[in-house]
Amino acid sequence: MGSCYLQTRDLSVGYHKEPVLQNVTMEVGRGEILTLIGPNGAGKSTLLKSIAGQLKPLAGGIYLDGRELSGWDRQELARCMAVVFTDRMHTELMTCKDVVAGGRYPYTGRFGILSDQDRSIVSDSMKKTHVSEIRDRDFNKISDGQRQRVLLARALCQQPGIILLDEPVSHLDIRYQLEFLSMLQRLVKESGMSVIMSLHELELAQRVSDRILCIGNGTAERFDIPQKIFSDGYISGLFRIETGSFDEENGVAELEKAAGPPRVFVLAGSGSGRDTYHRLQREGIPFATGILYTHDLDYPVAKALAAEVVSLPSGDAMSGIQLEEAKKLVDECERVIVCRDRFGPWEKINGELLAYIRKKEDRKYLENFHG
Repeated sequence: MGSCYLQTRDLSVGYHKEPVLQNVTMEVGRGEILTLIGPNGAGKSTLLKSIAGQLKPLAGGIYLDGRELSGWDRQELARCMAVVFTDRMHTELMTCKDVVAGGRYPYTGRFGILSDQDRSIVSDSMKKTHVSEIRDRDFNKISDGQRQRVLLARALCQQPGIILLDEPVSHLDIRYQLEFLSMLQRLVKESGMSVIMSLHELELAQRVSDRILCIGNGTAERFDIPQKIFSDGYISGLFRIETGSFDEENGVAELEKAAGPPRVFVLAGSGSGRDTYHRLQREGIPFATGILYTHDLDYPVAKALAAEVVSLPSGDAMSGIQLEEAKKLVDECERVIVCRDRFGPWEKINGELLAYIRKKEDRKYLENFHG
């Protein structure tokens, strides 16, 4: 398997001399996964097609191992770069093995006759992507998850240094999304090849990528490691999120919180309140919750969905200030939901809050309520 280093410099791409993206400068090293993210229509697919040589750049350059892309002949490029764009496949009456074997075309010559070595590479590629058992099935009669693995096997048959993928998991359920990306990550580590792909699934992009290129407003806005991309509220701005929220640190999207002052107080913590928070949001009931540390499992959901959260930074000791704030909210709410009744030494204040709730005989509350 080859190894290629790719970079772009001040690249502008588009159609009919009209730019879609301008001034894109980035690089992907050997053994790295680079993911393109950005809103629909931002130009991710256009950029991938330009890198694949299907569109001629309007300005700037694309370089493979220091050579401009235009300097590579078609067969030479096919031995360095594989492309997985599912809308380009025409596979009538082809078995899965036939589709995979098509990846050997840069090596077989115009007659497409497979040598023993070619057949061995086809078999090995199918084993690596776990599609050997469906080798004789009609490619058009398999599941979407199986189809993506077959196309990945075809790409591996080219023994490329770089694989390009356009939204490879968008039509897959969560099982096959995780299976496909885990397989891709493993192959990258084992072979040293590089991957450039676009993804809509932000939480997966955050976890699988070595670097991320953010496409927005007609250019590459950011190019960095995931930890620096998913910070400072940048993702919400990139996707112009106005309804609901996206927690960058945890990769969690939440729907819009219920409007209005809180009607219910939820005593929770340690992950006990999340189901209740979501139920109240679905029912359109605004709520308050606390007392939570900012590292608590409940906190990201509470921050996104609660009308008010009584919280304090991790490591600080809970004090009477938070207790009085929580008591005030309890008094103002119509009812209280208690999701837990045992608290650790750092949460003794929550135990006092629970005792306060239980003394209010006119107060309706549900013990250990979990939605």
